[in-house]
Amino acid sequence: MNYYAALLPMKDEEKSKTYRPDHLAYLEEMEEQGKVFAKGRFTDGAGGLVIYQADSLEEAEVLVKADPYVEKGARNYEVHEWTMVLVGDKPQS
Repeated sequence: MNYYAALLPMKDEEKSKTYRPDHLAYLEEMEEQGKVFAKGRFTDGAGGLVIYQADSLEEAEVLVKADPYVEKGARNYEVHEWTMVLVGDKPQS
């Protein structure tokens, strides 16, 4: 299982407000399935970030595209594989 950072920059604030309950319900469902590691909004209103757990970039993109924010055009998205390094860990080569 790998980690994938999904950046969700704001595209349409009104749609974002409208679909927020659907987005949060979707993320809750993904959490229950063990697909979400972390999530949160940017405090400046620029959007948010979700760290997904998936077997591949393709699987992560499927998860992101199924988010109501993305489906309904409230947010754009960008997905990158992410290597987590905790403070005190030595980076892997």
